[in-house]
Amino acid sequence: MEYRRLGNSGLIVSALSLGSMQFGKGMNMGSLDQKATSEMVKFALERGVNFFDTADVYSRGESETLLGNALKGIREEIVLATKVRLPMSDTNFNRSGSTRVNILRGLESSLRRLQTDYLDLYQVHGWDSNTPLEETLTTLDDLVRRGMVRYIGFSNYMAWQAATALGIQRQRGLEPFVTAQMYYSLVGRDLEHEFISFAQYHNLGILVWSALAGGFLSGKYTQPGKASPGTRFAEAGQFVPFDWRRSQPVLRALRKVAERHGVSMARVAYAWTVRQPMVSSVIVAARKLEHLEDNLQAIHLKLSEADLRLLQRASDPGTPYPKWMVLQLDQAEDPRPKVLEPERFAKGGPWEDLRFRKP
Repeated sequence: MEYRRLGNSGLIVSALSLGSMQFGKGMNMGSLDQKATSEMVKFALERGVNFFDTADVYSRGESETLLGNALKGIREEIVLATKVRLPMSDTNFNRSGSTRVNILRGLESSLRRLQTDYLDLYQVHGWDSNTPLEETLTTLDDLVRRGMVRYIGFSNYMAWQAATALGIQRQRGLEPFVTAQMYYSLVGRDLEHEFISFAQYHNLGILVWSALAGGFLSGKYTQPGKASPGTRFAEAGQFVPFDWRRSQPVLRALRKVAERHGVSMARVAYAWTVRQPMVSSVIVAARKLEHLEDNLQAIHLKLSEADLRLLQRASDPGTPYPKWMVLQLDQAEDPRPKVLEPERFAKGGPWEDLRFRKP
């Protein structure tokens, strides 16, 4: 396994981490029971995974319960993350959102289900337009100061939302976000328009979810609406949006690279994602041990420059305005000397400094 810093923190995490949407019966993502969950966690640990990600909303708490049971006795040896914000009740409106009430209650419930008295990373699962941002940020700061949470992060924010939050945190001396859990894949490269540059500037570590675009990049699905029974697409549908027709060149490029290396298309997709800038960890959420084994082997797959060019051309989403103008200005000749701010551009970011391996 390969290890990296968790965003702008000193915490060390495996470059591939284990997600948990497949634990429990409420998400149509695998419905693994306690026995299967414990086997998968043990399997991941034996292969060097030390970072586990879940959320209270996954199967309405069952995923956290199953994961907590599987991690019993080894809590101090792993990095544990969960999330709060999405509805945990169909009738109680206050069991949703990023309010002080819901965050405090959500954390207490998550700690109980996970059988721990602290979280290494607590993440806001999405933007809440109904709650003052200051309320959310001061509550998260309180949790860190009380020792119940070590670090905080967000998920599914737009760049302006994250920038606003970081500005308030800096202005008020609050605990800052260190991670951003975001969707990113070869058929979903929207993060490259602005967000990755934003993350680079603020040294935010990106935690990637759905690097296979809900399983699409495994190559198992060639036509919409024609998934085989028992597969993720058959159970959960197209979880992330993409254009099936325009995505076919990506599948062809993936298949060519996979055949060149004698590996699965999924392994190539993970190998590409884990090498992108600012990625602290890519979350793997397999439903079978053989799939998890194959996915974790992506850390050892070295893609050549020819491989990367082929994947880049096939998946290139184009460059929107104003990014193309920014790039033109950056590349234009400028008589002024280049001045780099060392605290922002020094070597040692999470994407390059801790690529050490277990013996």
